[in-house]
Amino acid sequence: MRKLHATIGILLMISLAMAVFSCKNASQKDQKDQQEEVVIYSGNWAETIAMTKVTELALEDVGIPTRMILIEPGPIYASLAKGDGDIFLESWLPQTHAEYWEKYGDQLDKAGISFDYASTGLVVPEYVNINSINELNANKEKFDGRIIGIGSGAGIHKDTERAIEAYGLEYKQITSSGPAMMASLKKAVNQKQWVVITGWKPHHKWAMYDLKYLEDPKGIYPTEKAYIITRKGFTQEKPGFKEFLGNFYMNEQHLSDLMMTFENMEDEDKAAQKWYGEHKELLQSWMPKEWLD
Repeated sequence: MRKLHATIGILLMISLAMAVFSCKNASQKDQKDQQEEVVIYSGNWAETIAMTKVTELALEDVGIPTRMILIEPGPIYASLAKGDGDIFLESWLPQTHAEYWEKYGDQLDKAGISFDYASTGLVVPEYVNINSINELNANKEKFDGRIIGIGSGAGIHKDTERAIEAYGLEYKQITSSGPAMMASLKKAVNQKQWVVITGWKPHHKWAMYDLKYLEDPKGIYPTEKAYIITRKGFTQEKPGFKEFLGNFYMNEQHLSDLMMTFENMEDEDKAAQKWYGEHKELLQSWMPKEWLD
């Protein structure tokens, strides 16, 4: 009887040990899977959403689990600095995101340049017969004293507040969103009304309408580069991304086509799949060979 009890005890101990080992392995696997997932942050701007979605598809296509998170610029930089995510494809420097870079830049890495022809400014339709920010006050009534802007977290919003002060503009910046700004522009153009918006390139509005920047003699609005930034040490931990992000570059034609695809399709995921299907070779040409084996 003693032997039977001893045998049962040994079997119970073995079962318990196997259960603990199994749980430990499952836990380690869960942690491994979580660590392998690449988190890409996106701001709520048309070109960033489009670039991020096709990048997500490209990485998933070669077996790299990827998740896109849409948040405001400030939290993007803070989250990357804390190591909560991995990549942001559109850090506008040296000016638009200067505030965030000054605060978090030493905790982040620059890994590439997604495009280098970024610009911002005050934009009007071509039929508006003024050409400079200096002419806005004389035409205040035609514009209803309003500059149609986007979210207050955007760098262009802060630059426009600086422009209002620097030029002594008798205008109020209307805080809205990218889609709301586009709706205001569309309505004004259809009715040939005067409207001034905060605008930037690249953006699909330039392909949709005849627009122009107002001249900015005080140099408030910059011409910049869109850097790809990552959490500190990301490309050292995942060396393949050093090559991929270093090669990543959207020329004006690529980005224009991408944004128009998104503009012409209501479903962003389907738009991303369509454009990626047509440009898969381009994105894979940026990848290390081992990803494609």
